Amino acid sequence: MRVAVYQSRTGIDPAANASALVAAIGEAKAGAADMIFTPEMSGLLDQNRGRAALHLRDEATDRVLAEVRAAAASAGIWVNLGSLALGGGADGRLINRGFVIDNMGEIRARYDKIHLFDVDLPTGESWRESSAYAPGERPAIATTPWAKIGLSICYDMRFPDLYRALSNAGAEILSVPAAFTVPTGKAHWHVLLRARAIEAAAFVVAAAQSGEHEDGRATFGHSLVVDPWGEILLDMGEGEGVAFADLDMARLVDVRTRVPALRHRRPIPEPVTSA
Repeated sequence: MRVAVYQSRTGIDPAANASALVAAIGEAKAGAADMIFTPEMSGLLDQNRGRAALHLRDEATDRVLAEVRAAAASAGIWVNLGSLALGGGADGRLINRGFVIDNMGEIRARYDKIHLFDVDLPTGESWRESSAYAPGERPAIATTPWAKIGLSICYDMRFPDLYRALSNAGAEILSVPAAFTVPTGKAHWHVLLRARAIEAAAFVVAAAQSGEHEDGRATFGHSLVVDPWGEILLDMGEGEGVAFADLDMARLVDVRTRVPALRHRRPIPEPVTSA
Protein backbone atom coordinates (compact mmCIF):
# COMPACT_ATOMS: atom_id res chain seq x y z
CA MET A 1 0.00 0.00 0.00
CA ARG A 2 1.40 3.37 -1.01
CA VAL A 3 0.31 6.22 1.25
CA ALA A 4 0.61 9.96 0.82
CA VAL A 5 0.83 12.22 3.87
CA TYR A 6 -0.23 15.86 3.68
CA GLN A 7 1.46 18.17 6.17
CA SER A 8 -0.39 21.49 6.24
CA ARG A 9 -0.50 24.92 7.85
CA THR A 10 -4.26 25.22 7.94
CA GLY A 11 -5.62 28.73 8.29
CA ILE A 12 -8.81 30.59 9.13
CA ASP A 13 -10.42 30.52 5.65
CA PRO A 14 -12.18 27.22 4.86
CA ALA A 15 -12.28 28.02 1.12
CA ALA A 16 -8.50 28.38 0.96
CA ASN A 17 -8.04 25.26 3.09
CA ALA A 18 -10.36 23.28 0.81
CA SER A 19 -8.40 24.38 -2.25
CA ALA A 20 -5.15 23.27 -0.61
CA LEU A 21 -6.65 19.89 0.26
CA VAL A 22 -7.89 19.36 -3.30
CA ALA A 23 -4.42 20.21 -4.64
CA ALA A 24 -2.83 17.77 -2.20
CA ILE A 25 -5.21 15.02 -3.30
CA GLY A 26 -4.19 15.65 -6.90
CA GLU A 27 -0.51 15.50 -5.93
CA ALA A 28 -1.08 12.24 -4.07
CA LYS A 29 -2.76 10.71 -7.10
CA ALA A 30 0.07 11.87 -9.36
CA GLY A 31 2.48 10.14 -6.97
CA ALA A 32 0.58 6.85 -7.35
CA ALA A 33 -0.68 6.81 -3.76
CA ASP A 34 -3.57 4.52 -2.87
CA MET A 35 -4.65 6.80 -0.02
CA ILE A 36 -3.81 10.24 1.36
CA PHE A 37 -3.85 11.11 5.06
CA THR A 38 -4.47 14.71 6.21
CA PRO A 39 -4.06 16.38 9.64
CA GLU A 40 -6.46 17.17 12.44
CA MET A 41 -8.54 20.29 11.75
CA SER A 42 -7.84 20.19 8.01
CA GLY A 43 -10.74 22.50 7.19
CA LEU A 44 -10.33 25.29 9.74
CA LEU A 45 -7.79 26.07 12.45
CA ASP A 46 -8.87 29.13 14.41
CA GLN A 47 -8.75 29.58 18.18
CA ASN A 48 -10.90 32.72 17.87
CA ARG A 49 -14.21 30.97 18.47
CA GLY A 50 -16.37 33.90 17.48
CA ARG A 51 -14.66 34.18 14.10
CA ALA A 52 -14.58 30.42 13.60
CA ALA A 53 -18.30 30.15 14.33
CA LEU A 54 -19.05 32.10 11.15
CA HIS A 55 -17.73 29.15 9.11
CA LEU A 56 -18.86 26.12 11.10
CA ARG A 57 -21.48 23.83 9.55
CA ASP A 58 -22.87 20.37 10.11
CA GLU A 59 -21.63 17.39 8.12
CA ALA A 60 -24.33 17.67 5.46
CA THR A 61 -23.46 21.26 4.55
CA ASP A 62 -19.72 21.54 5.27
CA ARG A 63 -17.92 22.95 2.24
CA VAL A 64 -14.54 21.35 2.91
CA LEU A 65 -16.00 17.87 3.29
CA ALA A 66 -17.99 18.26 0.07
CA GLU A 67 -14.96 19.42 -1.91
CA VAL A 68 -12.73 16.65 -0.55
CA ARG A 69 -15.34 14.02 -1.41
CA ALA A 70 -15.61 15.39 -4.93
CA ALA A 71 -11.82 15.47 -5.32
CA ALA A 72 -11.48 11.89 -4.06
CA ALA A 73 -14.03 10.73 -6.64
CA SER A 74 -12.45 12.76 -9.45
CA ALA A 75 -8.94 11.49 -8.71
CA GLY A 76 -10.05 7.97 -7.83
CA ILE A 77 -8.15 7.90 -4.53
CA TRP A 78 -9.04 7.11 -0.91
CA VAL A 79 -8.75 9.93 1.64
CA ASN A 80 -8.40 9.87 5.40
CA LEU A 81 -9.58 13.40 6.15
CA GLY A 82 -7.93 13.70 9.55
CA SER A 83 -10.66 15.80 11.13
CA LEU A 84 -13.02 18.72 10.71
CA ALA A 85 -14.74 20.94 13.26
CA LEU A 86 -18.47 20.37 12.75
CA GLY A 87 -21.72 21.34 14.43
CA GLY A 88 -24.09 18.82 15.95
CA GLY A 89 -22.43 17.74 19.17
CA ALA A 90 -24.06 17.17 22.56
CA ASP A 91 -25.25 20.22 24.51
CA GLY A 92 -24.79 22.41 21.46
CA ARG A 93 -21.04 21.78 21.35
CA LEU A 94 -19.01 21.01 18.25
CA ILE A 95 -17.61 17.67 17.07
CA ASN A 96 -14.00 16.98 16.11
CA ARG A 97 -14.71 14.33 13.44
CA GLY A 98 -12.43 12.37 11.14
CA PHE A 99 -13.51 10.60 7.95
CA VAL A 100 -12.38 7.84 5.64
CA ILE A 101 -13.59 8.52 2.10
CA ASP A 102 -13.29 6.00 -0.70
CA ASN A 103 -12.29 6.49 -4.32
CA MET A 104 -15.92 7.09 -5.29
CA GLY A 105 -16.26 9.93 -2.80
CA GLU A 106 -18.36 7.89 -0.36
CA ILE A 107 -17.82 8.12 3.39
CA ARG A 108 -16.76 4.69 4.67
CA ALA A 109 -16.06 5.55 8.31
CA ARG A 110 -16.42 8.37 10.84
CA TYR A 111 -14.70 8.90 14.15
CA ASP A 112 -15.33 11.58 16.78
CA LYS A 113 -12.33 12.40 18.97
CA ILE A 114 -12.76 10.72 22.34
CA HIS A 115 -10.05 12.33 24.47
CA LEU A 116 -10.16 16.13 24.72
CA PHE A 117 -7.14 18.31 25.50
CA ASP A 118 -7.73 20.48 28.58
CA VAL A 119 -4.45 21.82 29.94
CA ASP A 120 -2.45 24.85 31.09
CA LEU A 121 1.10 24.73 29.74
CA PRO A 122 4.22 26.28 31.33
CA THR A 123 4.55 28.43 28.18
CA GLY A 124 1.34 30.23 29.14
CA GLU A 125 -0.74 28.42 26.53
CA SER A 126 -4.13 27.24 27.79
CA TRP A 127 -6.39 24.81 25.95
CA ARG A 128 -9.94 23.80 26.87
CA GLU A 129 -11.22 21.57 24.09
CA SER A 130 -14.09 20.29 26.22
CA SER A 131 -15.62 23.77 26.47
CA ALA A 132 -16.17 23.79 22.70
CA TYR A 133 -16.25 20.10 21.71
CA ALA A 134 -18.31 17.12 22.80
CA PRO A 135 -16.24 13.93 23.20
CA GLY A 136 -16.80 10.93 20.97
CA GLU A 137 -18.09 7.72 22.48
CA ARG A 138 -16.82 4.82 20.34
CA PRO A 139 -13.65 3.78 18.50
CA ALA A 140 -13.90 3.20 14.76
CA ILE A 141 -12.16 1.05 12.16
CA ALA A 142 -12.29 1.62 8.41
CA THR A 143 -12.07 -1.41 6.15
CA THR A 144 -10.12 -0.64 2.96
CA PRO A 145 -8.87 -2.85 0.11
CA TRP A 146 -5.39 -2.88 1.69
CA ALA A 147 -5.84 -2.97 5.44
CA LYS A 148 -8.08 -2.20 8.38
CA ILE A 149 -7.39 1.32 9.63
CA GLY A 150 -8.00 2.24 13.27
CA LEU A 151 -8.97 5.88 13.64
CA SER A 152 -7.85 8.30 16.34
CA ILE A 153 -7.08 12.02 16.64
CA CYS A 154 -4.13 13.83 18.26
CA TYR A 155 -4.45 13.72 22.08
CA ASP A 156 -5.87 10.20 21.79
CA MET A 157 -2.29 9.00 21.30
CA ARG A 158 -1.66 9.31 25.04
CA PHE A 159 -4.27 6.66 25.87
CA PRO A 160 -3.02 3.17 24.93
CA ASP A 161 -6.32 1.51 25.86
CA LEU A 162 -7.84 3.01 22.71
CA TYR A 163 -5.18 1.42 20.51
CA ARG A 164 -5.47 -1.85 22.39
CA ALA A 165 -9.18 -1.88 21.49
CA LEU A 166 -8.41 -1.02 17.87
CA SER A 167 -5.73 -3.68 17.46
CA ASN A 168 -7.89 -6.26 19.25
CA ALA A 169 -10.54 -5.51 16.62
CA GLY A 170 -8.10 -6.12 13.78
CA ALA A 171 -6.56 -2.72 13.01
CA GLU A 172 -3.37 -3.03 10.95
CA ILE A 173 -2.80 0.69 10.41
CA LEU A 174 -3.36 3.33 13.10
CA SER A 175 -4.19 6.81 11.84
CA VAL A 176 -3.23 9.64 14.21
CA PRO A 177 -3.89 13.03 12.57
CA ALA A 178 -2.77 15.87 14.81
CA ALA A 179 -2.25 19.56 15.50
CA PHE A 180 0.39 19.05 18.20
CA THR A 181 1.81 21.96 20.15
CA VAL A 182 5.54 22.58 19.80
CA PRO A 183 6.57 21.98 23.48
CA THR A 184 4.69 18.69 23.77
CA GLY A 185 5.74 17.71 20.26
CA LYS A 186 9.42 18.08 21.06
CA ALA A 187 9.03 16.01 24.22
CA HIS A 188 6.59 13.27 23.27
CA TRP A 189 5.56 13.10 19.59
CA HIS A 190 8.07 10.58 18.29
CA VAL A 191 8.25 8.37 21.35
CA LEU A 192 4.48 8.04 21.76
CA LEU A 193 3.83 7.23 18.12
CA ARG A 194 6.63 4.67 18.02
CA ALA A 195 5.23 3.11 21.21
CA ARG A 196 1.74 2.88 19.72
CA ALA A 197 3.16 1.15 16.64
CA ILE A 198 5.22 -1.32 18.67
CA GLU A 199 2.55 -2.31 21.18
CA ALA A 200 -0.11 -2.77 18.47
CA ALA A 201 2.34 -4.33 15.99
CA ALA A 202 0.78 -2.01 13.42
CA PHE A 203 1.76 0.76 11.04
CA VAL A 204 1.15 4.29 12.30
CA VAL A 205 0.38 7.15 9.91
CA ALA A 206 0.35 10.52 11.65
CA ALA A 207 -0.38 13.53 9.42
CA ALA A 208 0.35 16.75 11.27
CA GLN A 209 -0.12 20.49 11.18
CA SER A 210 3.13 22.46 10.97
CA GLY A 211 4.29 26.02 11.50
CA GLU A 212 2.97 29.43 12.52
CA HIS A 213 -0.76 29.63 11.84
CA GLU A 214 -2.97 32.62 11.04
CA ASP A 215 -4.67 32.38 14.43
CA GLY A 216 -1.35 32.77 16.26
CA ARG A 217 -0.68 29.20 17.33
CA ALA A 218 2.38 27.16 16.39
CA THR A 219 2.29 23.44 15.61
CA PHE A 220 5.08 20.88 15.66
CA GLY A 221 4.93 19.23 12.25
CA HIS A 222 7.02 16.06 11.83
CA SER A 223 4.30 13.99 10.17
CA LEU A 224 5.37 10.39 10.66
CA VAL A 225 4.94 6.95 9.18
CA VAL A 226 6.13 4.23 11.57
CA ASP A 227 6.33 0.51 10.86
CA PRO A 228 5.18 -2.26 13.26
CA TRP A 229 8.72 -2.69 14.60
CA GLY A 230 8.82 0.98 15.58
CA GLU A 231 11.09 2.07 12.74
CA ILE A 232 10.38 5.49 11.23
CA LEU A 233 9.72 5.21 7.51
CA LEU A 234 8.93 8.91 7.02
CA ASP A 235 9.51 12.07 9.05
CA MET A 236 8.47 15.23 7.21
CA GLY A 237 10.15 17.64 9.60
CA GLU A 238 8.80 21.20 9.40
CA GLY A 239 7.00 22.94 6.56
CA GLU A 240 4.15 22.01 4.28
CA GLY A 241 3.72 19.49 1.48
CA VAL A 242 2.93 15.94 0.43
CA ALA A 243 5.27 13.01 0.99
CA PHE A 244 5.00 9.28 0.33
CA ALA A 245 5.68 5.98 2.07
CA ASP A 246 5.20 2.37 1.00
CA LEU A 247 3.67 0.01 3.56
CA ASP A 248 4.68 -3.62 3.11
CA MET A 249 1.92 -5.60 4.79
CA ALA A 250 4.20 -8.65 4.84
CA ARG A 251 6.28 -6.68 7.34
CA LEU A 252 3.28 -6.57 9.66
CA VAL A 253 2.86 -10.35 9.45
CA ASP A 254 6.58 -10.85 10.11
CA VAL A 255 6.58 -8.63 13.20
CA ARG A 256 3.44 -10.22 14.62
CA THR A 257 5.00 -13.65 14.11
CA ARG A 258 8.32 -12.73 15.72
CA VAL A 259 6.69 -11.04 18.74
CA PRO A 260 3.16 -12.45 19.07
CA ALA A 261 2.16 -10.08 21.87
CA LEU A 262 -1.33 -9.53 20.46
CA ARG A 263 -2.10 -13.22 20.97
CA HIS A 264 -0.67 -13.12 24.48
CA ARG A 265 -2.90 -10.31 25.75
CA ARG A 266 -5.03 -11.17 28.75
CA PRO A 267 -7.75 -9.22 30.56
CA ILE A 268 -6.22 -7.35 33.47
CA PRO A 269 -8.27 -7.24 36.69
CA GLU A 270 -8.16 -4.42 39.21
CA PRO A 271 -4.93 -4.50 41.21
CA VAL A 272 -4.82 -5.65 44.81
CA THR A 273 -3.82 -2.75 47.09
CA SER A 274 -2.08 -3.58 50.31
CA ALA A 275 -3.32 -2.15 53.59
